[in-house]
Amino acid sequence: MPETNAQNKLKTSDHMRLPPEKKSKIDALWDRFWSGGLSNPLQSIEQMSYLIFMKRLEDMDVLEQRRANATGQAYVSIFGGHEECRWSEWKHKPAEEMMKHVRDVVFPFIKDIHDGEKTLFSQHMKDAVFMVPKPSLVQEAVGIIDELDISGQSSDMQGDIYEYLLSQLATAGKNGQFRTPRHIIRMIVELVDPDVNDRICDPACGTAGFLFTAYRYILRKYTSPDMVIEDEEGDWHNLIGDHITEQKAWDKLHKDTFYGFDFDSTMVRIALMNMVLHGIRAPHIEPTDTLSNQYSGEEEFTVILANPPFKGSIDKNDINDRLTLGTTKTELLFVEKMIRLLEIGGKCGVIVPDGVLFGSSNAHKDLRKLLLEKCQIEGIVSMPSGVFKPYAGVSTAVLIFTKGGNTEKIWFYDMVADGYSLDDKRTPVDRKGDIPDIIERFRKRREENPTDRKGKCFYVSAAEIKANNYDLSISRYKEIEYEEVRYEKPEVIIEKIEELEGKILENIDELKLLLNEET
Repeated sequence: MPETNAQNKLKTSDHMRLPPEKKSKIDALWDRFWSGGLSNPLQSIEQMSYLIFMKRLEDMDVLEQRRANATGQAYVSIFGGHEECRWSEWKHKPAEEMMKHVRDVVFPFIKDIHDGEKTLFSQHMKDAVFMVPKPSLVQEAVGIIDELDISGQSSDMQGDIYEYLLSQLATAGKNGQFRTPRHIIRMIVELVDPDVNDRICDPACGTAGFLFTAYRYILRKYTSPDMVIEDEEGDWHNLIGDHITEQKAWDKLHKDTFYGFDFDSTMVRIALMNMVLHGIRAPHIEPTDTLSNQYSGEEEFTVILANPPFKGSIDKNDINDRLTLGTTKTELLFVEKMIRLLEIGGKCGVIVPDGVLFGSSNAHKDLRKLLLEKCQIEGIVSMPSGVFKPYAGVSTAVLIFTKGGNTEKIWFYDMVADGYSLDDKRTPVDRKGDIPDIIERFRKRREENPTDRKGKCFYVSAAEIKANNYDLSISRYKEIEYEEVRYEKPEVIIEKIEELEGKILENIDELKLLLNEET
């Protein structure tokens, strides 16, 4: 049987780290959507997300009920008065009946799920449209999603599907929009170390990977250590936050901690669903271009976590009036915007292309001067170029800084491995690489005070950096230790070759004798 276009396309995405059986089911799901007439990948992921949301909503409700029972707390089901919207109640209906029920009953229910609380979720879901065109496609998709066995606190399955589809998007790599690997997100979150009282923002949030990872990190900090389980990929499970004892703290965590912005309204809806399914009842995620005059917020957040678009540019007339760098390059403007968004003392962890660290334009130098003289750069982790393959091969770095004061010295780390192969396949090696060492050494950097520039990490003074035209690239300061290779004298090498040739000739003579004896 000839392969469809969808199957051909999906074969290019072997980088994805999913169990083979789940991967084949997602392949089948995408193929059904493709052959069913939804050939736009972003439209497909949105429609898939709605169905996955319906499934995971019940999973999450069951999980929350169990948690409430375990802690002796009261719990009101999200399906109260709407039991017919539970996935388990309608998943076995005939195709025509299922299509009508999902379109007319379940979909309106998920759109208005928090409407009584006037949340941004219900506000932005009001524009959502259920566009799966055929009853048979709805039924097939429901069957495949049911077989995926997605649990409420499992890995970011929506993000996995999005990552899978994104490699087929014609714009991938052109506008810089691609998903950050989860292990890199976790590393940055651990370096920044957000806490329960922070207000956390991602000004280019995509599927909200940084935001829900920050939430899970905070829960891990406040969950009894003997209860936390870490899987082979480093993700955390069984996070119940049993050390968060005040309801006021929970309310803040759910309603006034996480803020995200993205210019793509489809991505906003996916991010909102992702956050709700990770336990955030009222996430603040809005369809806004934070670099434009649409958004003029300043000094609003205590933590910023982000991987903004690398290769984008913005129309000069649209740039926010308060941004001063005099450039249209988004990778520079976003960092300036982050500085402005932070309160004094607020901390940022952001991925930047290496060019931000050494670029020679006035805008590049002005940004680095701003970082050194108006902020404290805590650390720069240089990452290998394969981290974002197959989307991009650009070399990147993680920049950690605190707003306010000025920089006296900067801690550099030269990451060589991130736990996965650095080719397009990104197959697991040990799934950790240098990351545990980076986190440990960063936390101990002040007491260790490393100065050996031949090592993996070391300090460089701000005075030296300023003298080098504010260059923040590690290659400017790292010393490479060359190992001297001593060769033997030519006459000794010739003597050894002649000796080896003699032995070979002796072996040939012995073989000839053996052959003669046999004949």
